[in-house]
Amino acid sequence: MGFEFPIEDEASRAAAPRVLIVQPKSAYLGVLARRISEGGYRVATAETVSAAIVELHRLPVDLILSELRMPQVSGLELVQMVRDDPVHRDVPIFLLTGKHDAEGAVLAYRSGADTVIAKPFHFEVLIARIGREIERSRVLARLQSDNATLDARVVGRAIELGEMRQRWLETEAELRRLQALVEPSEN
Repeated sequence: MGFEFPIEDEASRAAAPRVLIVQPKSAYLGVLARRISEGGYRVATAETVSAAIVELHRLPVDLILSELRMPQVSGLELVQMVRDDPVHRDVPIFLLTGKHDAEGAVLAYRSGADTVIAKPFHFEVLIARIGREIERSRVLARLQSDNATLDARVVGRAIELGEMRQRWLETEAELRRLQALVEPSEN
C-alpha cells in the first residue's frame, strides 16, 4: 500500500504537486520518495502496478515515476493502463531503466512514456525534469480547457447566428407578404 511523505508546512504541502512512485524494491522506493519529497513534492508510493493503479484512483497525481522492468506487471504495462484510462491518460509518466537498456527505452517511448531516465542519475536533474514536466502538463491542461471554452463559445455563437438568420428570413418573408398586400391596392 502507498504512503505519503509530509512536507514541512501545511500550505506548501497542499499546493505541492504529487508524484506517484512505483518501485518494487522497498529500500530504493524509500530513497526515491525521500529525495523527491525533499525536492518539494508530495509523494505517494506503490511497490506494484496494481497498487499504483489503486493510488492513482485514490489521489490526484501530477506525475508517475515508475521502474520500467518489474516482476509480474512492467512499467510498460502501467503506461498502457494509464494511457487507456480517459481520466488519467494525460498524466506524465517517467520510466527508470538501466544504463544499458536501450531496447527498454525504445519500448517505453513507443508505449507512451513521456521520459525514460537511465540509472544512475542525479536527483537534482530528476527533480528539475519532474518540475518542468508538471509545469508543461499544467500549461497543456489550461490550453485544452481554454480551447474547450472557446469551442463552446463558437458553438453558442453559431446557434445565435442561425437563430438570427431564421428571424431575418421570417422578417423578410413578412415584409414580402406585406408588400404584396400593399402593391395590388396601389394599382
